[in-house]
Amino acid sequence: MTKSNERKLTIARAMAEAVQQEMQKDPTVFVMGEDIGALGGVYGNTRGLLEEFGPERIRDTPISETAFIGAAVGAAMDGMRPVAELMFVDFFGVCFDAIYNLMAKNTYFSGGNSKVPMVLMTSTGGGYSDGGQHSQCLYGTFAHLPGMKVVCPSNAYDAKGLMTAAMRDDSPVVYMYHKSLQGMGWLATEPGATVHVPEESYTLEIGKAKVARQGDDVTIVSMGLGVHNALKAAAQLETQGVSAEVIDLVSLVPLDRDTIRASVAKTGRLIVVDEDYMSYGVSGEIIASVTEHDISALKAAPKRVAYPDVPIPFARVMEQFCLPNPEKIVAAFDSMKAA
Repeated sequence: MTKSNERKLTIARAMAEAVQQEMQKDPTVFVMGEDIGALGGVYGNTRGLLEEFGPERIRDTPISETAFIGAAVGAAMDGMRPVAELMFVDFFGVCFDAIYNLMAKNTYFSGGNSKVPMVLMTSTGGGYSDGGQHSQCLYGTFAHLPGMKVVCPSNAYDAKGLMTAAMRDDSPVVYMYHKSLQGMGWLATEPGATVHVPEESYTLEIGKAKVARQGDDVTIVSMGLGVHNALKAAAQLETQGVSAEVIDLVSLVPLDRDTIRASVAKTGRLIVVDEDYMSYGVSGEIIASVTEHDISALKAAPKRVAYPDVPIPFARVMEQFCLPNPEKIVAAFDSMKAA
């Protein structure tokens, strides 16, 4: 039953509200990026902020990711708390020096004397036929490199709390939001991402996973859109008499290995769902975190449902063939039973 005081927001609206409330409290917070001003961001993450805070604090930038991310690093080291939007995570290639050799490393290089309190928010994910330069997730790319926290919300409540926590953190935080969860009219949006969000400001702990669904027979671990695919797979498995537990990672760095291990110790089976590429990624890290710790509880070899190691196709039928989905998760569990 819906509560009379329930207020549902999309992830985009929840992100914008978090930024708005923090900017009202903290004059050192400002936003910069492409089309984040009058347009309100391609994904709606900064909608309404220009009207309240003006162009000095909501700064539209030229199409030069290296320039404005480098500028954000400098501003952060000089006492500001910038939020910089990299419109598509795929664009990381043109500005990775600013991200990894500056943003992530400067606290270390300074012996801890200089903090870099900035948020790099960026969109991830495919499924809408935008080709290989606008559809990747690249979770593993950022999670692999030390010096940055990495978060990935699956719903609006977490999105607001994570954004507030990220803006208050003295470390650089990469905030990765999936386009299919944003609630934008021009994208097919997952309804389950739009949930109740309190009006007051709050934070969500970075580094703590959530049990999105309790279960006893198999643990399904994912993040972002993958959580919703996992929940749908769990509902299908329930019709077969299988009780699936779903873990929402919420944060990739730090990674909550303890919650994952505790779940697998209970269920004895592990499936990891990842829209990033299959090899060298988050899925392999999670499986290693379990098997290196204790394999005695495993009743079957862990399985991965991830994107194959190929560039993302433009053609819809080919892209959909490659993407993780609930049916692939169910098939992964069925293969465990057959083994």
